[in-house]
Amino acid sequence: MAKKLLIVIDGPAGAGKSTVARILAKKLGYRYLDTGATYRVVALKAEQEGITPEMTEELRRLCAEIEIKFEEAEQGQRVYCDGRDVTEAIRTPEISMLASKISQQRVVREAMTQLQRRVGGPGVVAEGRDMGTVVFPQADVKFYLDATPQERGRRRYRELLARGISADLSQVIEETIKRDQEDQNRKVAPLQMAQGAFYIDSTGMSPEEVVQKMLAEISKRGGNGAGDGGK
Repeated sequence: MAKKLLIVIDGPAGAGKSTVARILAKKLGYRYLDTGATYRVVALKAEQEGITPEMTEELRRLCAEIEIKFEEAEQGQRVYCDGRDVTEAIRTPEISMLASKISQQRVVREAMTQLQRRVGGPGVVAEGRDMGTVVFPQADVKFYLDATPQERGRRRYRELLARGISADLSQVIEETIKRDQEDQNRKVAPLQMAQGAFYIDSTGMSPEEVVQKMLAEISKRGGNGAGDGGK
């Protein structure tokens, strides 16, 4: 029986991390951890309470009081904030940009890192932007999923339209590039490829093709790459 591994996927916005991580986790029989959602929940709560990214002490209090939970459902993973389902509410472009700014605050980063570490472990596929560098540097397998800004912008654009959110493609691509700059240049846990990570450029690839590439690499690391539920 193959041992259960801790697998992490890092990469920029729109690289397909969430989609790929969900598929990979299902094939391996692992749990899926969307760490980016934790920052989105904090951003949503901050917006509701009128807290800006510069209000450090208010953010510290918010992070200490907030309750974030993940639950599996037939339609996929649901995210809850203080008992309320916020799965859709945290996926708007406005919350995405606010989450990027709020995540630059050390008090938020440290609080969410501790939360993520409590949830993560063997048998988990965790995706985010600092999984292999900060949160789980001891991960058994590390991936860095990338794609061109244009490709990532198009994916995000299609995702927004599918949710019934009107969007302008050129603006989405512009926001993607801006998000890259913010993530790569922030002082706390900047986006970068972890040492020993397996790099995948997903431009022009389907999620299933990316997953197959990952499964092949996982099997080399001693995990179950056959996709039989980890049994």
